[in-house]
Amino acid sequence: MIRLNNLSYHLPQGFLYKNINLFIDKGDKIGLTGKNGAGKSTLLRLISGEITPTDGEITKNKGLRIGYLTQDISIRKDISIRDYLERSNTEVFNLLKRNDEVNHLLATRTDYESESYTNLIEEITHINDRLTMLDAHQFPEKIASVLKGLGFKPSDFGRQIGDFSGGWQMRVELAKLLVNNPEVLLIDEPTNHLDIVSIQWLENYLKNFKGGLMLISHDRMFLDNVTNRTVEIANQKLYDYKCNYSKYLVLHQEEMERLAAAKKNQDKEIERTQQLINKYRAKANKAAFAQSLIKKLDKMDIIEVDTIERSAFSLRFPVNQPSGKVVLEIEGLKKSYGDHIIFNGIDMLLARNERIALLGPNGVGKTTFLKAVTKSIEFEGKIKYGHNVKIGYFAQDSAEKLNPDKTVFETIDDIAEGEKRKDIRKILGAFLFSGEDVDKKVSVLSGGERTRLAICQLLFYDFNFLILDEPTNHLDLNSKDILKEALKSYEGTLLLVSHDRDFLDGLSTKIWEIKNYQLKEHLFDVKEFLARIGEDTYDNQDKEDIKAKQSTTNKDVKTSTNQKIDKTLQKKIKKIETKIKNAERKIELLENNLSKKTIELESTDFNDTDMYEKILKEYNQLKQELDVVMENWEEALTNLDTLKSL
Repeated sequence: MIRLNNLSYHLPQGFLYKNINLFIDKGDKIGLTGKNGAGKSTLLRLISGEITPTDGEITKNKGLRIGYLTQDISIRKDISIRDYLERSNTEVFNLLKRNDEVNHLLATRTDYESESYTNLIEEITHINDRLTMLDAHQFPEKIASVLKGLGFKPSDFGRQIGDFSGGWQMRVELAKLLVNNPEVLLIDEPTNHLDIVSIQWLENYLKNFKGGLMLISHDRMFLDNVTNRTVEIANQKLYDYKCNYSKYLVLHQEEMERLAAAKKNQDKEIERTQQLINKYRAKANKAAFAQSLIKKLDKMDIIEVDTIERSAFSLRFPVNQPSGKVVLEIEGLKKSYGDHIIFNGIDMLLARNERIALLGPNGVGKTTFLKAVTKSIEFEGKIKYGHNVKIGYFAQDSAEKLNPDKTVFETIDDIAEGEKRKDIRKILGAFLFSGEDVDKKVSVLSGGERTRLAICQLLFYDFNFLILDEPTNHLDLNSKDILKEALKSYEGTLLLVSHDRDFLDGLSTKIWEIKNYQLKEHLFDVKEFLARIGEDTYDNQDKEDIKAKQSTTNKDVKTSTNQKIDKTLQKKIKKIETKIKNAERKIELLENNLSKKTIELESTDFNDTDMYEKILKEYNQLKQELDVVMENWEEALTNLDTLKSL
């Protein structure tokens, strides 16, 4: 269906690929892998036609339908989810619209014997045949099924896309691809914004997908369960393996060992030949022999061993002083924003050395619960720490909160105390920050590097109760494996939030599930939990059920719901609506500036370090400002929804 012929792509800092070839056929499900910066996302952009190659060509079957999900989506926000998806298939939408028009004409006209009336009958027949061929009459059901699988509740279908956060907008865009059943799917990190159940649903969907698929993901289990080919980008080349990711790792290691041995022999041969050339080059009677050796070297295909970084860092979280037997007591915990209740009446006890996986769909309040446990936010009820409990906390935004103007070394040096100061460079080296890397500014680090640095900070604090909120975000597969092994050997108490099933497997002794505003404890591991819940466990509750539950716990909410909105409430709504509009204008401005800065960054010579770092710093500042505005905008939307429901 798609063929890459001698394709090359050049950036200011050099070639990403040179003369690569690849064929994607129906039924191929390719996991695309490679180190950060190798060009995985760029390859998807090239195949989709978003950008053009420097050399070579990409040929596609005539009329081939390609669905492409990028990490940086651009989506309409002034339209409901249902309308957006229904309009996404232009042919079906136009046929249905014309179908209604023709049916109306047939019902209102009386010139049954005229040629134009006969033409209308023929047209409606043709339209219905085409709609049947496209299975268009099932389109609304398919839309509902896909949206439900991705975590939307039926009452969300009519809401405007702009009412949702960026992560949920990404789900809408993914739904658009899936409902239109393209022949080839190109998907870049689809699991980043999905909870565990939605990931399972998407996994099953893609396993049954009949077309071609190329997928970028850092979720090992997702890759293993979906893909049947693995393509690695390294050394400006593609390495194609006819197997899933885990099998590829074994085959790749064997191939690298074979290549390393071959290269060792070749290097010896080159060295011996060069010695002969140097020996006989100056001798007249041996000059021809020396020239033949030189030609031999020139024609030799030099063996290159994959230089992709696979070095592992040794990571341990030491426990210097154990806590008491009881680590955490929670009594009557309640958290709400205005009248919107997140959870209510939670009672729970956490004992020393217990390992808890905190699970629940996106938006249910997992991060809010961790913030309450760490007393980072205000709440109702009691949270009491046990004897000698010391908390280490990695928040979702820990990596983003690093000071961009400090170097890697300075970031750790600022918090290191006592004997640990002597080990800063050693520990940074264990986290893959060695040599000149320690002098890099945080602003130029990738997302994965920032996450590693934020986790590294934890080693310079003393704790026996470790709380981690999505620690694997932006980590590559190798770094995830190392972090997981460190957590397996951790001798303290662990409370962990993650949607990565492979990462969670084997780390927890209990499950805490947030559901229906409560915290439910399950005495089994993640695999059994997922097997038991199926796809329907996280079916979202109907709004009326939610309101009914809230009313039983908050009489004021019930009273305000049944009353007419008074003038004071109207003023509050108007004030928030103004805040939302101002935020949206600022978001649009920042997104435009960020887009321009991205183009400027891509066109800057990477070797011009000062200019590149200056532009990169400006880019990161814009991105951070956009994140803050987006967060405030989402909070305002939530408050507006709450007020309007009163």
